[in-house]
Amino acid sequence: MKTNHKHISKFLSLILRHNPGKIKLHLDENGWADVSELLSKAKRHQPSLDMKLLKEIVETNDKKRFAFNEGETRIRANQGHSIQIDLEYKPVRPPEFLYHGTVAKFMDAIREKGLLKMSRHHVHLSEERETATNVGSRRGKPIILTVRSGEMYTNGIEFFQSDNGVWLTDTVAPEYIEFK
Repeated sequence: MKTNHKHISKFLSLILRHNPGKIKLHLDENGWADVSELLSKAKRHQPSLDMKLLKEIVETNDKKRFAFNEGETRIRANQGHSIQIDLEYKPVRPPEFLYHGTVAKFMDAIREKGLLKMSRHHVHLSEERETATNVGSRRGKPIILTVRSGEMYTNGIEFFQSDNGVWLTDTVAPEYIEFK
């Protein structure tokens, strides 16, 4: 990703996931923002951001963090919000195993309490070990945990899948995590 794209993507993540008030942007209850309002209010912080660049960032973002509605008049972040919104995801059966990337400094807490959503709406899990490795690598030497998601689902725990393929659940108790 180009340096400017990465910088703008981080700005969009901040605005659409955590702090729309920074630019006085209105998000509806489902996290959608009006594209023209976003572009207008973001100009002071990101002067180069226009519709063409916004489309390019949405289309080329390796993690598919953002999505347009069908007419490209509204935009939202796909997951990872720390603000209260309803992404309208419906429960879905996960694969038997999902993966979570972390680092050593969090392992004692995970062994004791499991995976917690902390300030976000959900715990994020992936279908591929490689994706979990990439996520864990952002904070240091990654440790990949295998989550017995099929067993969790059988035991009545709900899972959701975001538009970009990330698996979401409220918590993962330690008994569902393979610590190897």
